[in-house]
Amino acid sequence: MKGKVFIAGAIAALSLAAFTLHTPAELEIGAVMPKGDIKMKDVSGKEVTMNESKMKKGLLVIFTCNTCPYVAMYQSRIQEGILQATLSDIGVVLVNSNEAYRGNEDSFDAMKKYAADNKYTVPYVLDANSEVADAFGASKTPHVFLFDKDGKLVYKGGIDDSPKDMSAIKTWYLRDALSSVIDGKKVEINSTKSIGCSIKRVEHKH
Repeated sequence: MKGKVFIAGAIAALSLAAFTLHTPAELEIGAVMPKGDIKMKDVSGKEVTMNESKMKKGLLVIFTCNTCPYVAMYQSRIQEGILQATLSDIGVVLVNSNEAYRGNEDSFDAMKKYAADNKYTVPYVLDANSEVADAFGASKTPHVFLFDKDGKLVYKGGIDDSPKDMSAIKTWYLRDALSSVIDGKKVEINSTKSIGCSIKRVEHKH
């Protein structure tokens, strides 16, 4: 019996080994925004691009979703970032790359409801096949990428250093990065670790 269990386990392990979930390396600070002209379907029904969404002082891209508890915890701070950016000529695009969840909680219809429930005022787009997430090297929700007026990456990572407890925040990474871009200054802390749920990519067989 033990032998049969061992063999079954080995077969299962080999089967899993045939599938990999590869997250490309994160975009480097100073890199030009990739996939700027790719058309993504917004919850409004329109197709939008990041280049079209970029404003005079830059673009904030947040990889997010409907399902992650970290996104829920961060929702008020995401909204704050949207407001800070859009009031200061920085465009915002929220990107849902959870391709493996399209059949349920991260379907396009679910995204439309989620955007309405949260009163989003900026594009919330579907990233087909996680193509944009792959180009950015985005791995989590939420995962932030901030580009300056020239479309160059000046900040990437988390929103702040305390996802679960706002009262314990010591450094407001995104708020500070946005303020620097708005003021035309260098972003001092330009790369941090994003904390959240993994982006649910589709498994690719090799």
